Amino acid sequence: MLKKTITYKDFDGNERTEDFYFHISEAEAIKMELGKSGGLSARINQIISAQDVPEIMEVFEDLIKKSYGVKSLDGREFIKSEELYRSFAQTNAYSKFFMELCTEEGAAADFVNAILPNGGAVITENK
Repeated sequence: MLKKTITYKDFDGNERTEDFYFHISEAEAIKMELGKSGGLSARINQIISAQDVPEIMEVFEDLIKKSYGVKSLDGREFIKSEELYRSFAQTNAYSKFFMELCTEEGAAADFVNAILPNGGAVITENK
């Protein structure tokens, strides 16, 4: 699980610092890996190597969407929903985070490795 602390300005101009959580369970990772021809990890490594920026942005937008959630108060559940993601995606925190993934060297690989189970050893290039 990745806990990402993001400082951003809200739409009233107030500076906010909030924690956001991202996680892919083992079951979700297997579904993603087996659901793509050649596997998700091969696809990610291929587009990173090719520096295919539009494809990289699409993949990372999808990974953010699939991994974003909220921990339950008792820590038993990691709750994900379209509504929770949409609420996050409409903030400047999302914009700042997405830009970081797209522009900072190593940020995308670090993100993928942090959200995947067992340390996410699927991303090996550009790190």
